[in-house]
Amino acid sequence: MSSLSKQIEEYIKALLEQESAGVIEIQRNFLSEYFHCVPSQINYVLSTRFTPLQGYMVESRRGGGGFVRIVSLQLAEDDDLQDALTETVGDALTQNDSEGLLEYLYQQGVISQREMLLFNGMLKDRVLVGLDKGQRDAVRASMMQHMLAMLNMLRHT
Repeated sequence: MSSLSKQIEEYIKALLEQESAGVIEIQRNFLSEYFHCVPSQINYVLSTRFTPLQGYMVESRRGGGGFVRIVSLQLAEDDDLQDALTETVGDALTQNDSEGLLEYLYQQGVISQREMLLFNGMLKDRVLVGLDKGQRDAVRASMMQHMLAMLNMLRHT
């Protein structure tokens, strides 16, 4: 059986797939009751599995009538890939975030599965051995920036 976090993630993604606009609004309390969990579990899933690097924007309004709006981001054909993602990557990138970004690029058809696996392998912590965590995240961000630049160049040739 998959973890509760995975079940929540899959449920939300299924809801998003049903919406042609790629936007859903749902109450956090509804999700908590549906999955028999505390609201902090929902917050954890939203903050770790629905990030801009993974192709999602999450807006939240707390309180009695509060809701969570989740937007699935789509890359348009004319988007400048490097500009669209470079700002999101920033100066530091964790291994988990790099994996999420590569999965998103694969799902959007920007990279092949083979490229996703190759890039994932290059960006692993075990490859960046000898560097402290901050240095690994900075080097990983730099590598991702360069890969995005190359992908952007190849897309426009």
